[in-house]
Amino acid sequence: MSIIKTLTKAEEQIMQAIWKLDRAFLREIVDEMPDPKPHQNTVATIVKILVEKEFVGIRVFGRTHQYHPLISKDAYSKLTMKSLVKGYFEGSFSNAVSFMVKENSLSVEDLELLLQQLKKGRK
Repeated sequence: MSIIKTLTKAEEQIMQAIWKLDRAFLREIVDEMPDPKPHQNTVATIVKILVEKEFVGIRVFGRTHQYHPLISKDAYSKLTMKSLVKGYFEGSFSNAVSFMVKENSLSVEDLELLLQQLKKGRK
């Protein structure tokens, strides 16, 4: 995916189900959705959009289709996080972390643990 495409909330919900299932038929995607479950036609329409946006691929079995992600959850998370930081924190991840600490979304203990994990990862 060369151009960063964003997902609507409904598209993201469907992608969450597809990422979890890895390969799924429409009925399986609907079953994976939280209650109240959307109508199968609604899910089919959104899956069609996800195929057009190149987030989802199709494998045809006669008259049924099996869907699979074309972008990993990690890759999409990375793109989304970069876009969020660029749009709201002047591209600075440290500004984003500072904001989370100020908003009490991230404790000092969490921050210290994160630093320890980062240091271990660099060794």
